[in-house]
Amino acid sequence: MIFDTHAHYDDEAFDDDREQLLERMRNRGVEYIVNVGASMASCKSTIGLIRRFPYVYGALGVHPDEVAELTDDDYNWLAKSVYKPKIVAVGEIGLDYHWNDNREQQIAAFERQMDIAREAELPIIIHSRDAAKDTYDVMKSNKADEIGGVIHCFSYTKEMAKQFLDMGFYLGIGGVVTFKNGKKLKEVVKCTPIERIVLETDAPYLTPEPNRGKRNASHYLKYVAQEIAQLKGMTAKEVIDVTTKNAKEMYRI
Repeated sequence: MIFDTHAHYDDEAFDDDREQLLERMRNRGVEYIVNVGASMASCKSTIGLIRRFPYVYGALGVHPDEVAELTDDDYNWLAKSVYKPKIVAVGEIGLDYHWNDNREQQIAAFERQMDIAREAELPIIIHSRDAAKDTYDVMKSNKADEIGGVIHCFSYTKEMAKQFLDMGFYLGIGGVVTFKNGKKLKEVVKCTPIERIVLETDAPYLTPEPNRGKRNASHYLKYVAQEIAQLKGMTAKEVIDVTTKNAKEMYRI
């Protein structure tokens, strides 16, 4: 059974059929899903989802694109809410320099949310885009190795992967590994022990081949597992079994 470690089923892309889609997941080979907050609004939506579906868990955090409006009250709400039942991580947090120049503000929010995770003894889900060195440096200076977690949608080099792996983090691998232009990620997967990989969709985004361009969903992870299996000389079932074990250990489910 597949464990989707990172999805956004509160997204408006699922407004028409969210309930029906999630109700069918177990029949489509998906055992667990972690719905990941990216804004204050989506954190609150995530809490609603995990109450309705026994196999959906949650992560609460604010994406670097959304931190500009955060207040002390928001941080206090997060610090209290991460103790709710079925909250298994703090995320999606980190740095994104692709669209934003507020680097100091992003770093401050990243560090503050890491502190929340440390206090709650929860792993962190890290978003990092065009910010590899700063992400690593901030994690190192804040002793993120003592917290643990996953680098979501890993997109850097195999050399950078080694640095994050050496800190004890997992790499989140999703649809990009199936893309023809995903050669860099394929090399990362080849070099990464399967015991340090978890599967993720980032649904509704990053849909794997052969459904690229359509809305993503957790049951499409079978295609990601098949690609990883080819790259590592394993069967898809072996990939699913090991990555599900990894995810359960990481999220303590």
